[in-house]
Amino acid sequence: MARQELARFLRDRRAGLRPHEIGLPTTDTARRTPGLRREEVADLAHMSVDYYTRLEQARGPRPSARILDALTKALRLTPAERSHLFRLAGSTPPPGSNAVRRVRPDVARMLQRLPQTAAIVTDAAYGVVAWNPLAQALLGGDLPAGTANLARRRFLDQGQMNESSSTEEFGHIVVARLRRAADRYPHDPQLTSLLAELHAGSEEFRQIWQTRPLHAPGHRTKTLDHPEVGTLRLNCDVLLVPEDDQEVVLITADPGSPASRALGSLARQMT
Repeated sequence: MARQELARFLRDRRAGLRPHEIGLPTTDTARRTPGLRREEVADLAHMSVDYYTRLEQARGPRPSARILDALTKALRLTPAERSHLFRLAGSTPPPGSNAVRRVRPDVARMLQRLPQTAAIVTDAAYGVVAWNPLAQALLGGDLPAGTANLARRRFLDQGQMNESSSTEEFGHIVVARLRRAADRYPHDPQLTSLLAELHAGSEEFRQIWQTRPLHAPGHRTKTLDHPEVGTLRLNCDVLLVPEDDQEVVLITADPGSPASRALGSLARQMT
């Protein structure tokens, strides 16, 4: 069944891709259908026409990750379609060579629809790639400059940190995620540079790194000292964007609490 679903997906995607979308001439009167031919997909994917034909006919062997990535490029698949292709082939999609450092437009728009929630999006190396106005008012520091990195802020720029609780726990969460990122993106130059900077500049980071901590994203509470509205008890929850290996961090307060009123005050200042 899985082999047939894979074959159907390839046929449908090929039929839906127009020649002009990949730079092929559109004046070929011999085409009986508007989609690509099998030989064109095979050429784009650098494989034999016979092999590709067998895949479309559910007769081929289980394709390797290299073959699947070649088909991803040939068929112009989106990240979500790439993940679907790998699942149909019974494989786990490997990450790209570098961490994704741009936010999806739909995720960025979601942040702006959360006026009572401070929200940021972090990449696999804890770089902040998107935020909303309340997050800027709450976290401040280098956030408005677009260069914020929560790992660097936690271990190297203590002046940027305004958490008065959960700081130790967050340090272990940061290291656990950076270790996963190092395994997934061993050739990412920005990540390599960040890890070297953290190892050189923080004894605490080096010690935690050696313990190989394991942490999964989830709910936690923290107390934050804000220069304008004072001490806030906040909830921190994480939503995953698995296709891009990113996390959406949502910072809220219990309804009716002093912290909730303070967030409301900050939100009004940003409008």
